[in-house]
Amino acid sequence: MLEAISLTKTYPPRMGLSMPWRRPAPVVAVRAASLCVAPGEVLGIIGQSGSGKSTLGRMLVGLEKPSSGRIMIGGEDVADLLRRDRMAFYRRIQMVFQDPYGSINPQHGVFETVTRPLLYQRERDTKVLQARAKDALERVGLRPAARYLETHPHRLSGGQRQRLCIARAMILEPRYLVADEPISMLDVSIKWDIIRLLKRLVTEEGLALIYITHDLATVRSLCHRVMIMRAGEIVEEGPVDAVLDAPRHEYTRALIAACPSGVPEVAA
Repeated sequence: MLEAISLTKTYPPRMGLSMPWRRPAPVVAVRAASLCVAPGEVLGIIGQSGSGKSTLGRMLVGLEKPSSGRIMIGGEDVADLLRRDRMAFYRRIQMVFQDPYGSINPQHGVFETVTRPLLYQRERDTKVLQARAKDALERVGLRPAARYLETHPHRLSGGQRQRLCIARAMILEPRYLVADEPISMLDVSIKWDIIRLLKRLVTEEGLALIYITHDLATVRSLCHRVMIMRAGEIVEEGPVDAVLDAPRHEYTRALIAACPSGVPEVAA
């Protein structure tokens, strides 16, 4: 189980030149947030831009250091694990970023892009790299994998690039995946293909998925539980149907009211 206990992230204030005598307050991006997610489960973290949901996700994967609080993964303290064996930590948890264009180095081909995590894990056997790369691409629907391995990301569509990013995250066979708004920059038809892919990975591989989004239309089809974030705080959480059908917090009701109606469910 991946567990976060009272995570808080505070950024120091920026001192301006216009009023040097006025000291601004620190910026609290996340305040005392707690969550847990088990293998085979999808937890949705929902909120508008600036609510702190991406900062929370980046803390879970070690890209941001919490100002206070603890993260436990498989019963181990993440702070201790990062100090002791950073590579072991990243074999357990990976992240898919929002922008499939900005998160890929344009100078790297598909093969180098998808195998980069293995290289960081000190895997140098070319045959192993080729086999693992083909398997990762096949699992995310980039078939035939051999054809994609010989190309470059600039030749791929936005949906194919996001599949490549998912393959790169999955090549280490992590048990936990944080997807930070993975469909926000894709066309509507491609969005549902990526949602189906994430559902399949959770079902077939027992993956624990933390799905960060502001798109309520996809949440009911993908998530088991949801958490609503506002201004860095978790204001409501529970089973997805309970929260979306009978929201208790006024902010949750406002988010639901702003969501377009008539969005189709995702087929399994």
